[in-house]
Amino acid sequence: MAGEGGQLTAILLKKTAEEGGENDKLDMKEKVWRESKKLWIVAAPAIFTRFSTSGVSLISQAFIGHLGPTELAAYSITLTVLLRFSNGILLGMASALETLCGQAYGAKQYHMLGIYLQRSWLVLIGSTICLTPIYILAGPILLALGQEERLVRIARVIALWVIGINFSFVPSFTCQMFLQAQSKNKIIAYVAAISLGVHVFLSWLLMVHFDFGIAGAMTSSLVAHWLPNIAQLLFVICGGCKDTWRGFSWFAFKDLWPVFKLSLASGGMTCLEVWYNSILILLTGNLKNAEVSLNALAICININALEMMVAFGFMAAASVRVSNEIGSGNSKGAKFDLNVVDIYIYIYIYTFFFFFFAITIYVHAWTVYPRTFYYPVHIF
Repeated sequence: MAGEGGQLTAILLKKTAEEGGENDKLDMKEKVWRESKKLWIVAAPAIFTRFSTSGVSLISQAFIGHLGPTELAAYSITLTVLLRFSNGILLGMASALETLCGQAYGAKQYHMLGIYLQRSWLVLIGSTICLTPIYILAGPILLALGQEERLVRIARVIALWVIGINFSFVPSFTCQMFLQAQSKNKIIAYVAAISLGVHVFLSWLLMVHFDFGIAGAMTSSLVAHWLPNIAQLLFVICGGCKDTWRGFSWFAFKDLWPVFKLSLASGGMTCLEVWYNSILILLTGNLKNAEVSLNALAICININALEMMVAFGFMAAASVRVSNEIGSGNSKGAKFDLNVVDIYIYIYIYTFFFFFFAITIYVHAWTVYPRTFYYPVHIF
């Protein structure tokens, strides 16, 4: 990796004077317009994809909420505590790939993107295997954390289903980062939309029509998580990225340790952002009347997660654009990219505020139990 790093560093240190001179001649409105178009090419599919992915969990939660408060609480604690724990680790580790691919693409080191992708697969698969015992031992872990036994009985069954969802994060996160770095993430949005529609239909078919209960909900969730992954992998491997994917390479097994260290450092920052909700759920599980409290808080957290998906989409776009500019040696362009992203973030914050005025209508979708509905309305 030292040779590759030296070669890439040499390219990064080159000053792109021609491009910089051309940009300086443009007025501010034209510069903002040009950067906005580049930003939204990445941001729009990224936001929609994250909405769709989050929507899979929300739809499952809505269907399970009609089975009963105990089932809803068990599902909520499994996803919010156990799955979010591993999700934070894997998402954080995969974000290192976003930086590496973005800089390599900006530096026109296209062949390195495929190698970085394969290295990230190896690192994340190993990490996912290490996290699997958490789901196998979900029952004892949740009991040790003070959760009610009747919740744990259902939660440990759900946790076994969630193992398949956890492994789906490996191709999902890595392919998203790989395609975003090249601004080719429209395919992700298309398959995410199809997956969401399939999930709604399967959830109704398996839970309402055939009355399969929890098993039906989790089967539909597994299909919804793996369907986009298969489509993304086929797109990458079968010619959708001819410049950046040149087949499997033994170089992927070389210098894995530096990639692992970078992934671990990146993962630490993301984990802290994701895990605070898990702590709230754990503390709520120890309250009196835990079922109602857990259900209400889980509904609030999931609604808040929808709001965060837009911010995460802008973060992904900012990361890609900044990495591309740094990779091409244009540090001024990277700073300007961040300023444009900030403008859109502030517009979004003020716009989303009005969403909360309609929150009492939105909460009804999750449950038919009045007490569960009452609490989230007043929390907001």
